[in-house]
Amino acid sequence: MKIDHIGIAVKSLTKAIKVYEDAIGLKVSGYDQVDEQGVRVAMLNIGESRIELLEPTGPESPIEKFMTKRGEGIHHIAVTVDDIEKALEQLKAAGVRLVDSTPRRGAHNTRIAFIHPSSTHGVLLELVQHGE
Repeated sequence: MKIDHIGIAVKSLTKAIKVYEDAIGLKVSGYDQVDEQGVRVAMLNIGESRIELLEPTGPESPIEKFMTKRGEGIHHIAVTVDDIEKALEQLKAAGVRLVDSTPRRGAHNTRIAFIHPSSTHGVLLELVQHGE
C-alpha cells in the first residue's frame, strides 16, 4: 500500500491551482468531473503521490457540505490497493466501519471506497484501485 493522493476541498479550482502552480511550483497533471459525487477535480503530481483538489459542483455536493462545516482544507487521504473488493472484505471482517461497502466510480478511471473516520481516529481514508 502507498499514499495515492491527499484530497483537499477548495471553493475554486482556478484560485487553488494558481497557488499550487505559481507559488509552490506543482503542475496539474489532469482534470476530471465526477457527477455522481458532485465534484470537479484537478490532480497535481508531488513526488510519487499527488494532491487532489476538489471543487463542489453544487450545494448538494459532499465537498460543499464538508466546507460548510469545516471550511477549505484536507478532506481525505487516499491509499492505493490492488484489489478493492478484497480490501473491503478484510476491513468488514475486522469490524471496521465503512462509508462504502461496495466500490464506486472515482476520478481518472479509478474505483474507490471510503473508510469512516470513526474507525481511523478522525481521518477519512479512501481506498483507490486504478483502472487499466
